[in-house]
Amino acid sequence: MALVNQNRNNRGRKEEPYRINGRILASEVRIVGMEDEASNGVFSLDEALRLAEQAGLDLVEIAPNAVPPVCRITEYTKFKYEQKKRDKENKSKQHVVVVKEIRFGPNTDEHDFNFKVKHAQKFLKDGNKVKAYVHFYGRTIVYKERGEKLLLEFAVALEELAKVEMLPKLEGKRMYILLTPTAKATAAAKSAAESKS
Repeated sequence: MALVNQNRNNRGRKEEPYRINGRILASEVRIVGMEDEASNGVFSLDEALRLAEQAGLDLVEIAPNAVPPVCRITEYTKFKYEQKKRDKENKSKQHVVVVKEIRFGPNTDEHDFNFKVKHAQKFLKDGNKVKAYVHFYGRTIVYKERGEKLLLEFAVALEELAKVEMLPKLEGKRMYILLTPTAKATAAAKSAAESKS
């Protein structure tokens, strides 16, 4: 039997992610994934271990919470490698949504406003959300309406690439607006990512 040593959590070594062979605790298990249909089904643990031994492979518990636990007869190191590879592929397919922040003052001039719009366009084309806020310092809190108008103008300037997820909202000394990329911005991000690879 191709017995694999399971590392214990002492001496800083990592514990194995799956129970195998003699470490399986259930009295009976369901074996899946065998080419021989007769070898698939529910077996006592002793019988399952004997089948694995006859094949010169390991009995690997892949779904410990199922009743009875689901096991596969396979070469453990190869199984672990394939799982790691599959997890890596799934991770690479996921898009992590990043929220980029853009800060305004209540008295932001037109040049600075346009500069920040260009930054926001780039963020949205990269598939990120944009959280723009006006920071009111000192007595500028009396210009709340000016801050709200500024954020709404910002949303209008980006309407081709973004839709408003959250309208201007005052929290403490900051007024926020949250913009999320439209399908057009997402498509631009996707084509840019494909051209890089």
